[in-house]
Amino acid sequence: MNWHLQDAKNNFSKLVREARENGPQTVTLRGDRAVVVLSAQDYDKLAAKKPTLIDTLLEGPVFSEEFAEMVNQRSKAPSRPDAFDVSS
Repeated sequence: MNWHLQDAKNNFSKLVREARENGPQTVTLRGDRAVVVLSAQDYDKLAAKKPTLIDTLLEGPVFSEEFAEMVNQRSKAPSRPDAFDVSS
């Protein structure tokens, strides 16, 4: 529901009740959306920590010890000659 600022000020208790019972309430200032009043429960849902890309990557698959050992035993030499090596 949209509320004009003056109406929101005059009916603040009703505004809060509406936000708690019927969801977010928009308050306008000179016809433009100014703020949204929402219940604490709705706010908590929005403010809940969402995992970052780094969190998601760090929670990726766990590799076996055998796989880790294979990676560590691989050759450290480049797999192809350096294209910019002019010494040859």
